[in-house]
Amino acid sequence: MREHNQLNGWSSDENDWNEKLYPVWKRGDSRWKNSWKGGRVQAVLTSDSPALVGSTLTFAVNLVFPRCQKEDASGNIVYEKNCRNDTDPSPDQYVYSWTAWTEDGAWGNGTSHGHHDVFPDGRPFPHPRKWNFVYVFHTLGQYFQKLGRCSVTVSINTANVSVGPQIMEVTVYRRHRWAYVPIAKVKDVYVVTDQIPIFVTMSQKNNRNSSDETFLRDLPIMFSVLIHDPSHFLNESSISYKWNFGDNTGLFVSTSDTLNHTYVLNGTFSLNLTVQAAVPGPCPAPSPRPPLTTPSLYSPVPAGNNPLEPREIPDEHCQIKRYGYFTATITIVEGILEVNIIQVTGVPMPKPQPENSLVDFVVTCQGSIPTEVCTMISDPACQITQNTVCNPVDVALGDMCLLTVRRAFRGSGTYCLNLTLGDDASLALTSILVSIPGRDPAFFLRMANGTLVSVGCLTAVFVTVIALLVYKKHKEYKPVKNSTGISVKGKGLNVFLTRAKTMFFPGNQEKNPLLKNQPGIL
Repeated sequence: MREHNQLNGWSSDENDWNEKLYPVWKRGDSRWKNSWKGGRVQAVLTSDSPALVGSTLTFAVNLVFPRCQKEDASGNIVYEKNCRNDTDPSPDQYVYSWTAWTEDGAWGNGTSHGHHDVFPDGRPFPHPRKWNFVYVFHTLGQYFQKLGRCSVTVSINTANVSVGPQIMEVTVYRRHRWAYVPIAKVKDVYVVTDQIPIFVTMSQKNNRNSSDETFLRDLPIMFSVLIHDPSHFLNESSISYKWNFGDNTGLFVSTSDTLNHTYVLNGTFSLNLTVQAAVPGPCPAPSPRPPLTTPSLYSPVPAGNNPLEPREIPDEHCQIKRYGYFTATITIVEGILEVNIIQVTGVPMPKPQPENSLVDFVVTCQGSIPTEVCTMISDPACQITQNTVCNPVDVALGDMCLLTVRRAFRGSGTYCLNLTLGDDASLALTSILVSIPGRDPAFFLRMANGTLVSVGCLTAVFVTVIALLVYKKHKEYKPVKNSTGISVKGKGLNVFLTRAKTMFFPGNQEKNPLLKNQPGIL
């Protein structure tokens, strides 16, 4: 086992250990309490595990010092300014000064005590010696020694490491007088695997919460695969992705780490993904060619003449296939697929005119019937929110998604309006710019029953709507709970043209489909 797990540059833990120079304390030993001035030092050990066998695995150790202590640019441990209490009895700037003689008799960077500048197994420190913490890493019956500051990293190649969970333990020493004192010990589990570690994210526009693995019918879901490969072991590998979405659409094979798929039926489906990569691996053992025979003598060729088949000659560039697997169960439901504002109308206001202008927005949607509507009114750049209003959709819409949303605008100017329709599973967003002109008595711009009426009878607001698709820039707009995957589709230009045609060419509006179902006002 030790031979199989041999790590390059590491030594067997059966080697001698100088316990006089590097004492070994067990956990719970009372001497740990006095191993550091001002409290205990904590060591934090992390790694980029799991690691695919053959790749490089990196460990990092970070020392956490007691309160008000830090390491300075020279590697000395000092007290932070303005952190300690004024009554602190120690006025010294240093906790430990490695570059000069200290009160406890420790040495700095002199050479007179060079026989102490050795690791636990007696090997000398590298020259020049720069740092004053000694780190001893231990795993698989082997150890690795390293000098460092308050943070160090060590990497191992996992080609000879057994697949499965393993333990890495690290002991940290500091210099003290003519020896070293253990100040921290930490261990952690790391994993070496023969399967490619993969993670899959699933996202969909209009989906309210992708984390519950519930998605909408008739809208594409984006599947993105992340391969955990921090050492870039697979950079030169040819990787393929085989998808089975569980909806009887067959097997999809791709070389891209992203793929879109649309489910057209409601229900629960089992998703399966297999990732395949060719990686460097051991070559197969050569096998002898069958004995040669001659038609006349039928005698085998002497054993010493059995050559290897050319195709089986060992090659240092041999490869083996590695696989990664992902499975998930997802639920497909009906949701709101699209929302559009198809008409915008200024609401006539009686004299004297109030400060606010009321505007009606006629909204349609595709998919399921919404249960709530929210609007957010902001500046023309859609950056500074001025007003957010949400209402339940409690009007009877039947099978047709058609409703009127009435909102107030304070004064003239240009506003950005974000409107969302939502239900339990989905949110759909559209955004437009609304321009509210000032009230000028010279205008007579009220529309009623397809007729222009003088402003002397009733005053109205002329509303100009300019289409603006702002989803890509403002997709973080989430007025309803914590929505995700909000999509934007706007038809503001159609709204503008419809509005202009109605005002200047009123004609007969009996064929207008909006008159067939009068939407409720929210």
